[in-house]
Amino acid sequence: MQKLDAGKLDLRNIVRPGDTIIWGQACAEPLTLTEALMAQRADLGGITVFLGSGFSDTLRPEYTDHIRFLGMGAVGSNRRLAKAGVLDVLPCHVSKMESYVADGIIPCDVAFVQVAPRDETGHFSLGLASDYIRAAVRRARVVVAEMNVNVPQVPCVEPLTADDIDFLVESDRPLVELPPAAITDLDRTISGFAQAYIPDRATLQVGIGSVPEAVMSDLRSRRDLGIHSGMLGDSVVDLVEAGAISNAYKEVDPGISVTGALIGTRRLFDFCHRNKSVRMHPLSHTHNFAVLSQLSRFVSLNSAVEVDLTGQVNAESAGGQYVGAVGGQVDYVRAAAASPGGHSIIALPSTAQNGAVSRIVARLSGPVTTARSDVDVIITEFGAANLQGKTLSQRTRTLIEIAHPAHRESLDRAVHAAGKSSA
Repeated sequence: MQKLDAGKLDLRNIVRPGDTIIWGQACAEPLTLTEALMAQRADLGGITVFLGSGFSDTLRPEYTDHIRFLGMGAVGSNRRLAKAGVLDVLPCHVSKMESYVADGIIPCDVAFVQVAPRDETGHFSLGLASDYIRAAVRRARVVVAEMNVNVPQVPCVEPLTADDIDFLVESDRPLVELPPAAITDLDRTISGFAQAYIPDRATLQVGIGSVPEAVMSDLRSRRDLGIHSGMLGDSVVDLVEAGAISNAYKEVDPGISVTGALIGTRRLFDFCHRNKSVRMHPLSHTHNFAVLSQLSRFVSLNSAVEVDLTGQVNAESAGGQYVGAVGGQVDYVRAAAASPGGHSIIALPSTAQNGAVSRIVARLSGPVTTARSDVDVIITEFGAANLQGKTLSQRTRTLIEIAHPAHRESLDRAVHAAGKSSA
């Protein structure tokens, strides 16, 4: 392991023309390294960068003069790249990402990873993300670690050692943070319908957004909840402090909140620092159906761009523009549906564009992210549609009932017209 001066970092000695670079996603982005890569891109001979979610201001569409952007989707600041048409999207389930990197299906020549300072055992905690980045470290020709004093020493199943790292750069950069989304009255209404599906002792998987924030904030009176989720946000701290989360009744990892990434603020990072009740795992554990299927009362909460009247879910594009990702939705939907006492919830406002566009639609405008055969419960501010065991005609009636009243008549007409054309 060779130490490098952050102020004199010359990536020409590390990155070769044609290389693919993978770095920690979301709050785990090593800003000293990624900013240097963007600044020095013209000297590196043409490279590819693989992106997970992003919440920094590091990347810009004009950087495609020397860089190809490849990624899982348009989550966070990556949406800017997608809107400009310069993000080459790889549509795949998150559960596949670790093996794709490990097997070289997604190349990784150079891994940039952000780590916490060494602990008393000499290990470097991955701190803010352990999803597929550990596989990238194993696969890469060169590993560059940014050891940031602000990264929490979060317990993780496979921390890095000095032998894993080729070059080490020390920094004290402020970390990328994602504050909780503001909760609206509409979000509260949606949350109210979701509460019936989340019992005491449930194990939760929750995504990013104002609806998940509302649902989590309404769970403070629950007891003995558990966490097994691809990410944790600040709302988990609220529930622990309220006495709602104990993880006591989880069949897998009892007593532990399991996650692959911390996506929040300093409050979350400080809470997880050396916290033995939190543990970082790779995707092969957080999204593994064989692991998840052992959990009873497993509840997944995710969102969508639109849902059609048969229950098909589009979580990826709107108006021909890629705005989301396949992500881990299908992984968790299937696991929750298979869990005794569990539920998978897709929660979304009934309209977009100030009510002008219905998000309950007769026909999807984009891809099918989650098949209707996998979908369980759809919730809007007008109610919950439990689709288990319902026929296509029953689904149609149930989903129109939770559409916005202003759009129900047009949905009825679309169904009628479709029936006539198929007669």
